[in-house]
Amino acid sequence: MEDKNIKYQHGGDIYTEGLLKGRALLDFSSNINPLGIPNSFKAHIEEALISCERYPDVYYRELIDNLKAYISKDYETRGLNFIVGNGASEIIDLTISLFKKILIIAPSFYEYEKSARKWGAEIVNSYLDEDMQYDYEDIEKKLLEVEAVIIGNPNNPCGNVIDKHKFIEIVKLCEKTDKTIIVDEAFIEFVGDKTQSVVIEAHKYKCLFVIRALTKYFALPGIRFGYGITLNEALKLRLEKLQNPWSVNCFAEIAAKYVLRDYSYIEASEDLIRKERSFMLEELRKTELIERVYNTNSNFILCKLRGITGEQLYKKCIDRGIVIRRAGNFKGLDESFVRFAIKHRIHNEKLLEVLRV
Repeated sequence: MEDKNIKYQHGGDIYTEGLLKGRALLDFSSNINPLGIPNSFKAHIEEALISCERYPDVYYRELIDNLKAYISKDYETRGLNFIVGNGASEIIDLTISLFKKILIIAPSFYEYEKSARKWGAEIVNSYLDEDMQYDYEDIEKKLLEVEAVIIGNPNNPCGNVIDKHKFIEIVKLCEKTDKTIIVDEAFIEFVGDKTQSVVIEAHKYKCLFVIRALTKYFALPGIRFGYGITLNEALKLRLEKLQNPWSVNCFAEIAAKYVLRDYSYIEASEDLIRKERSFMLEELRKTELIERVYNTNSNFILCKLRGITGEQLYKKCIDRGIVIRRAGNFKGLDESFVRFAIKHRIHNEKLLEVLRV
């Protein structure tokens, strides 16, 4: 039987039914900032081209300084260590490789489970409740069985953020029992509330390892750049030993140099997502073929369909030049679930037109 996880384990496949057939598709399956590549990067692309003539600094000193400046604008960075990598996916994969038994929330990003299986780690699952919120009591109980837990903040595919009051008790338990908490914050900037990030607590607890990326918020999936933040220097050094040299290219270096201080882009992004998230949640809840729209703090919305499967809706949307994310391959979900990215109003309305027919 065909593995549905292999068939469509990610969004962003605009090739199969689109580019390879000479069609331009409107992509609601990939959760990328609708503002697109920041002009601050485009304006300095020549600098990246010149950098192509030499190897990157193997220690990435200037790059890490730029990351520290970005993080320290909002958070305490005293004692924190930074590691950079070829996308958040590389850092996630290498971190998971360190553990023999790991707790993974379900549903969540498929790469967590994929990496665990690749490295032969035993997987324990904790499932979200019916409102797609974390079950903190279950997580705390199952942590006793494992060496580490990986958790999304916000979580993909539902966009829920961590409840800080409940989460901090789990952090304290992990600190006391020498467990590691891997927090994937690839979508955190879309929340629009810096207090929701666990980076606030990172300088207090060695058990925390926070992973971020430029991929989603700065609309740069093609440059492949992610980074990790932790007080635990030993963990950072273990990860660096596993990496190939020069895993980050010069285009990622230059992008980080400029986009992380592009405050006009950041402000415009927060404003756009805040307005369009509210609009889409309201309008999707009026749509008859959608049984339930789950609350989200991110730039995507998980929905449960009524009277139609995700595959059927996918085909209906493809016929109208739109790609959506079938969510039935997320563990804990079935074929009645889909996920929509949040885009500009004109594009959001085009999706809504198809859903209403």
